[in-house]
Amino acid sequence: MIKQNGVLQDALFIESPFYNLRPQGTEVSLLVIHCISLPEGQFATPYVKDLFTGCLDCSADPSFADLEGLEVSAHCVIRRDGSIEQYVPFDKRAWHAGVSSFEGVEACNDYSIGIELEGTDHSAYTERQYQALAKVTEQIQQRYPLITNKRIVAHSDIAPGRKTDPGSEFDWSLFFKLIA
Repeated sequence: MIKQNGVLQDALFIESPFYNLRPQGTEVSLLVIHCISLPEGQFATPYVKDLFTGCLDCSADPSFADLEGLEVSAHCVIRRDGSIEQYVPFDKRAWHAGVSSFEGVEACNDYSIGIELEGTDHSAYTERQYQALAKVTEQIQQRYPLITNKRIVAHSDIAPGRKTDPGSEFDWSLFFKLIA
């Protein structure tokens, strides 16, 4: 259930400083599926939380050098075990999509919800992740009815050429069966 404050009842809420208000009059109408792991391919590390809360020690791994000073967030992260961390209330504008466009409308952060799956573009996601994602998606669709199944997209769909996530291993047909 999504509480009045825009936070999932069953999620661990860890507030990110990287969000702001949506533009006045903007309705939430898009769900964007992403993936993330830090370092890439390593799971159950504290680094995603650290990145989204502005506490990442960029000297902890050589691959973090490009993340120095980056201000990024997502509404939720679904870990490999299906547990959910929420960083930004759904009614606020998380900074997950970057330069993006959907059906000719730019700045997808303004009108979308971003969910990160712990994973990589080239690794299979877990059954627990699909189950958690389906449950969260159904709750989001109840709260934001403009998010129809046709308005659930990959990050790569809204930022082609720049982003590739959630990657070829994401099973869209399974996911849509779970939310049918």
